[in-house]
Amino acid sequence: MRTRRSRLRISIAVLAIFAVVSVFVVRLVDIQLVQAQELNAAALEKRAQELVTYGVRGNIVDTNGAVLAGSVERYDITASPRSALGRTNGAAAVTAELESIAAVTGQNPTDLLAVLTEDPESDFVYLKKGVPLEEFQKVRDLDVPWVYFELRPSRTYPNGELAGNLVGFLGTDGPQAGVELSENDCLKSTNGTAVYEKGEDGTRLPGSLVTTQEPKDGGTLKLTIDRDLQFYVQQRMAQAYNEFGAEWVTAVVQRVDDGHLMAVVDYPTVDPNDPSLARRDALGSRAFSWAYEPGSTMKTLTAASLIDAGVADPYTQVMAPGRIYLSDGGYIKDAWAHEDTPYTLTGALVDSSNTAFSILSAGLDAETRRNYMLAFGLNQATEVGFLSESEGLVHETQDWDERTNYTVQFGQGLTLTTVQLASAYQAIANDGVRTPVVLVEGCEQPDGTVTDLPQGEERRVISEDAARQTLDMMESIVSVGGNHDMLAIPGYRIAAKSGTAEVAENGVYGDKTVISFAGMAPAEDPQYVVAVSAGIPTSMYNSTAIATTFHDVMAQTLTTFRVPPSGQQSPSLPLHW
Repeated sequence: MRTRRSRLRISIAVLAIFAVVSVFVVRLVDIQLVQAQELNAAALEKRAQELVTYGVRGNIVDTNGAVLAGSVERYDITASPRSALGRTNGAAAVTAELESIAAVTGQNPTDLLAVLTEDPESDFVYLKKGVPLEEFQKVRDLDVPWVYFELRPSRTYPNGELAGNLVGFLGTDGPQAGVELSENDCLKSTNGTAVYEKGEDGTRLPGSLVTTQEPKDGGTLKLTIDRDLQFYVQQRMAQAYNEFGAEWVTAVVQRVDDGHLMAVVDYPTVDPNDPSLARRDALGSRAFSWAYEPGSTMKTLTAASLIDAGVADPYTQVMAPGRIYLSDGGYIKDAWAHEDTPYTLTGALVDSSNTAFSILSAGLDAETRRNYMLAFGLNQATEVGFLSESEGLVHETQDWDERTNYTVQFGQGLTLTTVQLASAYQAIANDGVRTPVVLVEGCEQPDGTVTDLPQGEERRVISEDAARQTLDMMESIVSVGGNHDMLAIPGYRIAAKSGTAEVAENGVYGDKTVISFAGMAPAEDPQYVVAVSAGIPTSMYNSTAIATTFHDVMAQTLTTFRVPPSGQQSPSLPLHW
């Protein structure tokens, strides 16, 4: 009986053990096989931490590769509040560690503690963003286990204000101005992602970092600007700005054979490192976006058009009166009082006679004259397509009244930008062929391919002979004109023209002016065009004042690019008959 009972007990015990083991086996199979993928994913989700891996924004460089805008390494200091505060000695240790961090970063330890304790269960907060390499290294060397670092490339402009008007700048929402914005497709980078696993204390597990998406760097944008020349011209225009008491000044240097802009200067300008310090109207480029009446610099284009059309040449004679009276009782006059004066076209250009040009222009109908203006690039944005670029304005001929029919020929009643002025003179300097204006040479992608190459086609505006005759007349302005002493550059033949335009306010011309000077050198084979202008000067009012500015910029340009001196004398043309 006892034996039978013992066997029963053993059987029951075995069955019970079997049942318990079966439950564990079923549960184990369920965990390791049935739910394995789901449970592993859940565990990984608790251990995994995603990181942003930053692509690097492309550099902006000058024509020689000098960096105008670049990216530098900056680091975000982050922390895990849960890991920091969850230790047995958390409060005391955290206080000491925060004091050590604050001593490096220059922050207040109390402020850092407030950030850390705002959500004690969080695994991520920023302690400080965008610290430089040296500061990052010092915090890293503190070896605080709950502090982490993320690389974040930041933008820097090593030359400060230099070419800030062209380069532009970045804001919190991305690119805001200049080629930083207009060429963003070239420069922009694409961020990637990576995942790492962390332990219970929040530290990264060695060898657990896995890249889930590779970052992509931006391309290198190459401008036509020469940094050294841009620096000189910018300094010289700042001097002119102060000398003239002007509201603004601009300068453009353009290479003749390919239309490349070697310098484009606006003053006042912007430092992209801190654009908040700049005037609001200085955040872009006035040379592209501010159109003004050019005054007598326009007479060069008028003379070239008359010669090309075959209705005049440098020797054409005109009797210029002191005034030309209009049907409304008004009149056209020169800047100085004079009796009837017998000018050649050359003399009219040298002395800048409004009345002589008014009479000579009658040889062409209005529509033909306007078409020449358009061919020179007026009334249309340049090929650069700079942000907020102005087209200027040349009214339709049907809108020209009697006065405008005269005044547009000597630069009143129409507007253009300094870049358009330089481009029109480039056409004359280039044997009558206008070349597209170029600011961006191209964009080199990280794989070496080059995109964003210059667009546009050359266009003949006037004949080669008309261009040569116009240059000869412009040389007379420098060789025998009243500003000879201020314009002459020893060893070089210079062709140039001045301009003073009254500024209209509420449709009425007053005593405010824009003064300009534009020209090319060497005149026998022009290599570079220079155009300078000053808006609303208060201490010097006529273009004679800006002649020395033009001289200095042209002289520096010829020196910078080592242009050989002229080997012959300027032509001698009669001014009177």
